[in-house]
Amino acid sequence: MKVLIISLGCDKNLVDTEFMIGSLQACGHSFTNEEDKADAIIVNSCCFINDAKEESINTILEMAEHKKHGNCKALIVTGCLAERYHDEILEEIPEVDAVLGTNSYEEIAEALSEVQNGKRYVCCHALEGLPLHKAKRSLTTGGHYAHLKIAEGCDKHCSYCIIPKIRGAYRSVPMEELLAQARELADWGVKELILVAQETTLYGVDLYGEKSLHVLLDKLNEVPGIQWIRIMYCYPEEIYEELIASIKRNKKVCHYLDMPIQHINDTILQRMGRRTTKAELTDKIAHLKQEIPDITLRTTLIAGFPGETKEMHEELMYFLNETEFDRLGAFTYSPEEGTPAAGFAGQLSEEQKEAWRDDIMELQEEIICDKNEEMKDQELWVMIEGSMEGAHAYVGRTYRDAPEIDGYIFIDTSETLMTGDFVKVRVTGAYEYDLIGEMIP
Repeated sequence: MKVLIISLGCDKNLVDTEFMIGSLQACGHSFTNEEDKADAIIVNSCCFINDAKEESINTILEMAEHKKHGNCKALIVTGCLAERYHDEILEEIPEVDAVLGTNSYEEIAEALSEVQNGKRYVCCHALEGLPLHKAKRSLTTGGHYAHLKIAEGCDKHCSYCIIPKIRGAYRSVPMEELLAQARELADWGVKELILVAQETTLYGVDLYGEKSLHVLLDKLNEVPGIQWIRIMYCYPEEIYEELIASIKRNKKVCHYLDMPIQHINDTILQRMGRRTTKAELTDKIAHLKQEIPDITLRTTLIAGFPGETKEMHEELMYFLNETEFDRLGAFTYSPEEGTPAAGFAGQLSEEQKEAWRDDIMELQEEIICDKNEEMKDQELWVMIEGSMEGAHAYVGRTYRDAPEIDGYIFIDTSETLMTGDFVKVRVTGAYEYDLIGEMIP
């Protein structure tokens, strides 16, 4: 069949999508990006927050129209929404032929086969163990970078988060399997590995009895062909000295750390179920900057958590102004069904949450503009992402920028470059979140 697959949500979900594509390719199916030409449509869904849930539902309903009135003969829903609401999806959207939960995506080829035979298919394995990758993964990121999912699930149980219920307990992928994936990705031409999980810093505790991310970094650093290794989703309280030392000694590991803190007020942190205090976060950030002076720190924040006051918001704003994170994303609090925080007193209006989120992002834009001005005349290695149409210019990323979520650097040159090339660039200017540079011969 000719298949359209729509991947929603996070990069962890995207990895699942890429393995599903590989499974379907191994069975002879082909792919299309055009909805009206697809024999089968797969929606790999997300429901982490309400906006993601709405996007997933609206996408499924939109694709259901192609099942009712178009060429589509099979509509399959996978991922987080399918895990959490599989019965409701089948009951309320009769056009859906199959649902696969978060630990069942390896069954996608069988599900499509069953649907072709006129059957409905439901598969939601227990959230234990890990899917067996029986087919090769197919990259969707252009081939020069790839996400390496090092663990599944989460044990933190923050009061606002539904992930443990839809992804299960923390389960590390064995190191030998990750190294085999990394070597295969390098053979395909991948130059940047982006380590992802619900939490990367706890990697190995369930398999090896202790945190082992530093060991994994040491081994990945030896994989030929890989030039950058980037670490995402580090819980601040779990960042440990051996990990910091590994980042410092391994040349391929980017001096970049994604460290979601969510807030800074101690009362809010406690209500969130977080395991840090303002003092501990302050010390951790200062320690990282001292140990790795050129480190880029990214964080995420929740605006308008139940019980947050104007004074708490102002405390956060002051902290952000003093700390000056290099990269930052802010989201309004979303009360998720089945989480403790959804029942907390002190729920705020959407208008208030959005106003505080906008405050945060406006401040961050000022901080980034100042930081980018300070980057002028620095020389950095840049990975080329592509060319700009109609101009002798290219778009690239420095070690300070993760794909899709951070900024870019624009390079004016008459040379011919290819996506994935590394070039040395001198920063000559800045524009809001992005940099401008010139190639160094």
